[in-house]
Amino acid sequence: MRLRRELGLFEATFYGVSIILGAGIFALIGKAAALAGPSLWVSFLISAFVAVFTGLSYAELSAMYPKAGAEFVYVKKAYGSDFWAFLIGWLLIFALVSGVATVSLTFSGYFLGLLKFDLPQVLISALFIIFLSLVNFYGIKESSRLNILFTSMVIVGLVSIIFLGFTKPLNFSQYFKAPSLEGVFSAATLVFFAYLGFENIAHISEETKNPSKIVPLALLLSIIITTFLYILVSISVINLASWQELAASKTPLALAASKVLGDKAFILISIFALFATTGTSLGLLVSSSRLVYGMARENSLPKILARVHSKRKTPYFAILITTLLSLLFLLTGGVARIASITSLCALISFCAVNLSLIHLRFMKPELKRPFKTPLNIGKFPLTAFFGAVSCLALIGYFEVELLFFSLVIISIGIIFFLIRKNFKF
Repeated sequence: MRLRRELGLFEATFYGVSIILGAGIFALIGKAAALAGPSLWVSFLISAFVAVFTGLSYAELSAMYPKAGAEFVYVKKAYGSDFWAFLIGWLLIFALVSGVATVSLTFSGYFLGLLKFDLPQVLISALFIIFLSLVNFYGIKESSRLNILFTSMVIVGLVSIIFLGFTKPLNFSQYFKAPSLEGVFSAATLVFFAYLGFENIAHISEETKNPSKIVPLALLLSIIITTFLYILVSISVINLASWQELAASKTPLALAASKVLGDKAFILISIFALFATTGTSLGLLVSSSRLVYGMARENSLPKILARVHSKRKTPYFAILITTLLSLLFLLTGGVARIASITSLCALISFCAVNLSLIHLRFMKPELKRPFKTPLNIGKFPLTAFFGAVSCLALIGYFEVELLFFSLVIISIGIIFFLIRKNFKF
């Protein structure tokens, strides 16, 4: 039984934008300001370049192989290795489910602060994940409609912040006074989490109409739209409040807005944050379950995870396992730590995707490519090369502890792969 094709360009683009415009901008912009200072916008720009280069690779590969397994499929087609394909898919599953945990914690933080409830934050986050998982099970069309609604509200909120920031005269010289160049790049590794989501459009290829054309275009449009918004927001908040104030605040966007709107700003921004985190969490839950479904259908995960519900046409066992993993990640630490885990796992996967594109260009030049990345020297795609190099460069700025944690995840994946191969379950 197959998934149902329901989504057009508008829905696919909004799906990508809804995941990108989430916890990153609402929760991490203050922590990034502590590292990059008033040059915060440069960190967003650096992350945007990494996203664009890698996004172009996804665009070409998704047009060639419009499958739910996405990264898993690309690596397998490029290298013909079940092991390497599994390992990349395994890493990305953890990137997605840890992303769900990150965003759900941000949601519960704003939710409890807004309603002034004295309840455990982890409990609210868990209930939030379970509710959205039920929406995910109900159907892709219904999930898409909710995403469009929530994303529209988030865009209104961010445009409001931009408007407030640009009502004051801009001091352009301050935006080039970073505390250190290393701080700007360290901030870029953190805010890269804010761009994660564009690649998830590839995971809904089997639920998209004419995916070879729509998915690549939706990928690029989602990156362009969010980059434009992020850079303008980062310029605006620095114009409204000092970077030191933003760094010290748990709600940096609300703090910036309060400089003009007063105490009512917290309520307003909190409402927008709830919309943003809901849309992002739902999108990540959809993506992670489709990746698990795609890998199981390729026999890289237990076949039971490839079952599709006869009525809802959604992969219900895959949805269940990704929900449980997301709940487990709630216990691993705070927002910034889990966001860094997400970014690190994603960057490793992105590097593999870029290298897969380069490999396929030389090993299988005869393949039909409905979309081809620009800037090529013969068969060699420069954008994929820059994408791989930039991913590796950002990985070098992560803490040793997080690099060790990623090795633990990889080791568990290798053990799982070997056990499953020997016992064939």
